[in-house]
Amino acid sequence: MAASSGQTRLVRAQILPQVFYPTALIVLLAIVATFVAPDASERTFGAAKAWVADEAGWFTVLSVAGFLVFTVAVAVSSFGRLKLGPDHSEPDYPYATWFAMLFAAGMGIGLMYFGVAEPVMHFAAPPTGDPETVSAARQAMRITFFHWGIHAWAIYAVVALSLAYFAYRHGLPLRIRSSLYPMIGERIHGPIGHAVDTFAALGTIFGLATSLGFGVIQINAGLDYLLGVPVGTGVQVTLIAVITLIATGSVFSGLDRGVRRLSELNMILAVLLLAFILVTGPTVHLFQTLVQNTGMYLSNVFGMTFNLYAYEPTGWIGGWTLFYWGWWIAWSPFVGMFIARISRGRTVREFITGVLLVPLGFTFLWMTIYGNSALHLIMVDGMADLAAAVQADSSVALYRFLEHLPLPAVTSTIATVLVVLFFVTSADSGALVIDMLSSKGEEEAPVWQRIFWSIMVGLIAIALLAAGGLASLQAATIAAALPFTVVMILMCWGMLKAMRTEVIRREAMNDARTILAGTDWRQRLRNLIDQPGVDEVRRFLDQQVAPALREVAEELRANGVAARVETGADDRVWIEVGHGEEMDFFYSVRPRPFQPPSFVLVDTRRAGDDEDRSYRAEVYLREGGQGYCVMGWRKADLIHDVLDQYHRHMHFLAAVR
Repeated sequence: MAASSGQTRLVRAQILPQVFYPTALIVLLAIVATFVAPDASERTFGAAKAWVADEAGWFTVLSVAGFLVFTVAVAVSSFGRLKLGPDHSEPDYPYATWFAMLFAAGMGIGLMYFGVAEPVMHFAAPPTGDPETVSAARQAMRITFFHWGIHAWAIYAVVALSLAYFAYRHGLPLRIRSSLYPMIGERIHGPIGHAVDTFAALGTIFGLATSLGFGVIQINAGLDYLLGVPVGTGVQVTLIAVITLIATGSVFSGLDRGVRRLSELNMILAVLLLAFILVTGPTVHLFQTLVQNTGMYLSNVFGMTFNLYAYEPTGWIGGWTLFYWGWWIAWSPFVGMFIARISRGRTVREFITGVLLVPLGFTFLWMTIYGNSALHLIMVDGMADLAAAVQADSSVALYRFLEHLPLPAVTSTIATVLVVLFFVTSADSGALVIDMLSSKGEEEAPVWQRIFWSIMVGLIAIALLAAGGLASLQAATIAAALPFTVVMILMCWGMLKAMRTEVIRREAMNDARTILAGTDWRQRLRNLIDQPGVDEVRRFLDQQVAPALREVAEELRANGVAARVETGADDRVWIEVGHGEEMDFFYSVRPRPFQPPSFVLVDTRRAGDDEDRSYRAEVYLREGGQGYCVMGWRKADLIHDVLDQYHRHMHFLAAVR
């Protein structure tokens, strides 16, 4: 009994009740209502979709355009030099792994589902003009590029950049609410912050359920093609249950071992399948269309961004463009938080460039190879049955396309495995994000909670499939995205305020007058050549740095300024000067290992203990390491360096008042 009571207290201590319970309650009510009254739920979803498309479509289109302008402007401005983490931080993942994880988390299932289906459907039923013509083919690829182009990644970049910047740069929780700190301060920990994270969790659940719904429909079509498994809601429900259980294995492995390895496997299989289609299809034609498609996209992207078909009203935009924008927005908390988790240590400019352009290039290549190969089969090779099959059931598009190429059984099997892997990766990553939003911990939430959210996402996907299939998936996504669009606008505003303050601070520190203390040049030269070990640096911190900082602190306290000196477990020594409501001053010196230059007559290849390595006594400020060493400095030199940095800090405070 006592053990059970202790476990209950542990569970309550781990969850964040103000987010966990409202999110779980709303999702459970939606699931129950959908199962109890599927017809009424389908009508409700349809009415919500129609209202958002007819009454708020202009707002969504304008917001997405603004997100793109915002990200590009931040990248090219002075904000781009800021790091997503302390100034001394390094990226957690190499480029290849980073790009693979971006691709797998961002659009994997969607690319598999719509790579063939969307170009063929636009070709057969374009929004304007005659169907099944050369003009319709060009328009089909232009629209497909637009829907899967830079706008989607700009949406992801806004959320991911905000999360990474405030969490890794300013030490705030890795949550959506942290982006509002420049506007409401500590109130982000109150009801406003809880509401924002609840909206984010709900958007993630519905966006993820949409992706999983598309994925399981396509898996069902693949199994029907390969093994004769019947297509139906019952089979799809079973598939969701089975694959969700498989995803729990990745949950236990964590981000580095589970999601990372699955992402890399996804990328390898996707590239192999893509290369096979490129080689066995109309290769030269595909390279030609890739160039032309990209040119058409670039020359028309501005006009298409703001096109609402206001002068020729059509329901097409609600079923396509607004659905995609809603899908990307609803999924952005999930993808954004996942991208933020894997992007620590990169500069803002590097981050935005990578997120916007690298997956975009792969997406354009993917859509061209799949889409133009399918259009070539229809227009040149006379495979009209492919267009008819896609029009009748978009989930079979990929398999009907692959059967016209060599080794259809092998390629269809690989395609089905790819969709399953994307399903598992998305389910695991989505559960990780949702339980981070709904738990008190900032990093790893309890495993049981991730499993709970995995089950909830699976159930909501089942419910939406039961209440109208693809139409309900689209409607729920568009409706769930609208409130979070407002949150994203506030995120942009908060980032602008915080980044502007930081840039002003840097400029103020650079403009402040530097005060230099005299130093004997021979001693300085000896300091440059000497390569001390960790024990020598520790003695220096204890005998020179700590006394210098204590003298400064005593003088500050004598002048009525709160100051304290502390020694950390990692041997660092620091002084902190309080400034009330304004930003405190922090100056620290700590041992840091480094690789000496090759001309130094020390065997730096000795591996193992700390005493065998060379160390620096490096200065750290609040924003991170400053890149210079004070080893061997006299007490007076150290005091002047502290005052120099404090002078710059005071100059910054004066500049932002």
